[in-house]
Amino acid sequence: MRQTIVRNVAELPTYGYGPRSGPWWGAMGFMALEGMGFAIAIGAYLYLYAVNPTWPIGASPPDLWPGTAEVVVYLLSIIPNEITNRAAHRQDLAKVRTGLIVMALIGIALLVLRGFEFAHLNTRWDNSAYGSIVWLILGLHTTHLATDVGDTVVLAVLMFTRHAKPRRFSDVTDNVFYWNFVVLAWLPLYVLLDWVPRL
Repeated sequence: MRQTIVRNVAELPTYGYGPRSGPWWGAMGFMALEGMGFAIAIGAYLYLYAVNPTWPIGASPPDLWPGTAEVVVYLLSIIPNEITNRAAHRQDLAKVRTGLIVMALIGIALLVLRGFEFAHLNTRWDNSAYGSIVWLILGLHTTHLATDVGDTVVLAVLMFTRHAKPRRFSDVTDNVFYWNFVVLAWLPLYVLLDWVPRL
């Protein structure tokens, strides 16, 4: 006799937070891939650093102020980011809207600072192997920063429309989670790009 087991799943929630959310796992996979990309770029940088008697090649080290200013802004951004996360868990729409606007403005400010950082690398991307790897690493992180800023702006707009439903609060927490990755990724890159050339 063949038995078919059927279960009614209509009562299960349609969204969740953290590991209970499909997009959270997607973000984890995305961060793992991106982290590996950063690891490969860092490995290439350190290899070039090890095999060249002078470093940086044909250039002075990057000016410190843009990268250092970014570190300060990134670290301070953790505060409104966490406030936004807690508001999203409480489904406090007004505070989530405010938090997303603040985080979008912080992201835009960081993109402006990043423009100054590119201008103060003191090397061109086609000047030498040093210039190429520095521009590559900074470009990789800029891509992640711009991606998160775009996501934050889209979520902020959605939260001011009829799409501001409970499911979107889960998306906000995933966005907060990804921002923490962007912040944590920048700290070792800052040391690598701004301080290793001064050793």
